[in-house]
Amino acid sequence: MAKISNTDKKILPFLEPIITEKNLELVDLEFVKEGANWYLRVYIDKEGGVDIDDCEGVSRALEAKLDTADPIEQAYILEVSSPGIDRPLKKEADFVKYRGEMIDIKLYRAMDGQKQFQGKLLGLEDGVISIEDEENKVISLEQKDIASVRLAVIF
Repeated sequence: MAKISNTDKKILPFLEPIITEKNLELVDLEFVKEGANWYLRVYIDKEGGVDIDDCEGVSRALEAKLDTADPIEQAYILEVSSPGIDRPLKKEADFVKYRGEMIDIKLYRAMDGQKQFQGKLLGLEDGVISIEDEENKVISLEQKDIASVRLAVIF
């Protein structure tokens, strides 16, 4: 579902064995510039959630491998963390795992005057995400039009 960037292609061969060895799930990987700094962010999870020791273990292991291989040209700050309670849904498996949960969807462009949707995840099929809104109306949105999908935070 998610596009793989050139940086992801450079990092994944180092990261995936670490994730597998530690029985974790790679939720997301991003390389972004914020202000004057570049950030390499790794979001990990596991059943029951990750803790600081999980994040530190991945960070130390990945840092050692990246320092040796030096696959990224510019200086960057490495951050390893949990995806949070509003975790993004990116992989097809995410849409199976969280079926029935409330999600928030943001579109690139407004559809019928609306750019944000919230509803119960019904599923992902053939590139179309379906949700049921609070009025029990089924809304189907094409993945190509979607900027982000996250678990909804409901208080």
